[in-house]
Amino acid sequence: MKSTFFSLAALAAVAVAAPAKNNLLALRQAAPEITDGDILNYALTLEHLEDNFYRQVLGNFSESDFAAAGYDSTFYNNLQEISSDETTHVSFLTAALTAAGVTPVKECTYDFNITDINSFLVLSSVLEGVGVSAYLGAAADIMSKAYLTAAGSILTVEARHSSYIRSTLKQSPFPSPFDVPLTLNQVYTLAAPFIVSCPEDNPALPVKVDPQPMLPSLERFGTDLSLQAFPTLVSSPNNPETITAGTTIELLTRDYVVQPADGENQIYAAFITVTGPVFAEATAVEGGFSVTVPTAPEGSAEIAGQTYVVLTGCNTAVTDETTAAGPALLEVSS
Repeated sequence: MKSTFFSLAALAAVAVAAPAKNNLLALRQAAPEITDGDILNYALTLEHLEDNFYRQVLGNFSESDFAAAGYDSTFYNNLQEISSDETTHVSFLTAALTAAGVTPVKECTYDFNITDINSFLVLSSVLEGVGVSAYLGAAADIMSKAYLTAAGSILTVEARHSSYIRSTLKQSPFPSPFDVPLTLNQVYTLAAPFIVSCPEDNPALPVKVDPQPMLPSLERFGTDLSLQAFPTLVSSPNNPETITAGTTIELLTRDYVVQPADGENQIYAAFITVTGPVFAEATAVEGGFSVTVPTAPEGSAEIAGQTYVVLTGCNTAVTDETTAAGPALLEVSS
């Protein structure tokens, strides 16, 4: 299997918000309480993105284009069904929010930089996988049992979409016994580079735009960015085609630097799993960090399939407050 960097041109081109060179010691302002309406609007934002993604691609590439790329009519029709599912999810969440008296977010303007069928399929697989992790991560914060059940019913459909696309790409359709939950800010970091602009009257999302993680041991320097939760971290295109535990890879921090403020403390790559992050020491190299993919401890979820990695100065937990950059995406074979 090939590592999933899919050139991630949109992600790689995004710069990072950077505070002045100082030791980031102040506490981040407490986030306001997140309501079920906030979470549903967050989910609707992602569904708008996926819905627009499939409509754009199916509007730009015909059934004959897919046939020329080696995909039959059955596959093309199934893509139309996936597109229809995403449109239905948008309609459902919009209606649920309206019925609850919450203003639903409207569709944004997007740029997916899709140039051919293959780039579409690779990005489709990534977006579906991120969608699964988004719903899974948000589930614990949903208070209403009815909303939780509805979100769960969407999550299972997104998982089937993901498995179908992965299988088409000759990747394992179910690479791990467990899916990976992501926080709101982690998901927003992955989605934001595809969002060009949004209606000014859209309700605010429950994400920390351009946060400054309070990491006493780290400094980040770079250029300004206003629409990303965390600085971009990407898997190097020079990484091995097949990545497994024990493979040494590079994670790129383009246009910014992450380094210990005292020049001594260790920076870690945290591989996120449902049973907790698995840490590996990160070594600074030109343009980023080198890290060896760790083996998950016995009894915990393995690192496999679509995998998310963040940089941190802490090796005990991963939170929004301890994240310096990422997540980066890569495909890990078991």
